[in-house]
Amino acid sequence: MKTGAEKKILLIIEDDEILLRALYLTFQKKNYTIATATDGESALKMTERMKPGLILLDLIIPKMDGFEYLKNMKSNAKLARIPVIVLSNLGTQEDIDRAKELGAMDYFVKSDTNLSDLAKKVEKVLAG
Repeated sequence: MKTGAEKKILLIIEDDEILLRALYLTFQKKNYTIATATDGESALKMTERMKPGLILLDLIIPKMDGFEYLKNMKSNAKLARIPVIVLSNLGTQEDIDRAKELGAMDYFVKSDTNLSDLAKKVEKVLAG
């Protein structure tokens, strides 16, 4: 059972510094504890250590791409139930289906995504 504090941890996995900063600022206002990672390997270690309430995941990241990260994370019984929302430049149906098959609960294409819409989705998941 998660405590209220754990539920409010948001892990953002994104290697684009400008977008990472924008996401950080967007969610900082919401009173979440925000952790960030810029590559898949460090993200997986952070996930194991922190067990965040929600993960925002880019797919094109160094060291271990987002698909590999999802596969590793979801195969770990202690982490498998953590919800993951993908936020990626990959927008083909094949990429979307692959991410969802690997355990992503939702998928946003960066170029089509309004940060306030994304924030509402994150808020809903973390509140739930």
